[in-house]
Amino acid sequence: MDNIKFELKANIVEELEAFSQILKKSPSDILNEALEQYLNAQQEILNKKNQDDENALTNLDYDEFWDDLDFDD
Repeated sequence: MDNIKFELKANIVEELEAFSQILKKSPSDILNEALEQYLNAQQEILNKKNQDDENALTNLDYDEFWDDLDFDD
């Protein structure tokens, strides 16, 4: 895997260090947990958007669905 360069603001680094001591977790563990929560939330948003987009394409009411069908043989 390629290395990714992260640049964190100084105040974020300070808070990360403080929470690391308070929670007795490594900064890496805290960042991994936070990113996992963020990515899961974003995936849920994308899933909902995709579902909404799909529903928009098929969101016909009963009459709209049956109006254009011809049942005469």
